[in-house]
Parts: sequence; structure tokens; C-alpha cells
Amino acid sequence: MARDLRKYARQTNVRLVAGALLLLFIVGDGLIYFIYGKGAALFGLLCILGGMLPVVLTVLVLLLLDWVRKRLDHD
Repeated sequence: MARDLRKYARQTNVRLVAGALLLLFIVGDGLIYFIYGKGAALFGLLCILGGMLPVVLTVLVLLLLDWVRKRLDHD
């Protein structure tokens, strides 16, 4: 029986990132909401999103570079 280990690794990485984001947003912002209230939770959400912006931009640039490399290697 053949196993696609790259697909498994990719699937595992996606699940780990999704779990980390759920923990960050639900648990992190939820604790802010329960301790400090709605206004602080909204500001906390804004801060979390602002802090994730450089990470998302870096990942997008790397995906773009990978796509360009694959297009150039294919030709």
C-alpha cells in the first residue's frame, strides 16, 4: 500500500496552523472578553489581526515566489 507522505505532511501542517489560529482567536480573545469586556476584546482582536499582517504578507510573498519558480522551471 503506497502512502503519500508529502500530502500527509501538508495536511498535518494545515491542521496545526488552523488549530493555533483557533486557540489564538477563541481562547486568547475570549479571555480578554471575559476579563476586560467587549471593548477590550474588540481592541485585542484588532491587535491580533495587526500582528498577523506581517506573517500573512510574508507567506503570500513566499507562495508567489514558489509559483513563479515553478512556472519558470516548467518552460
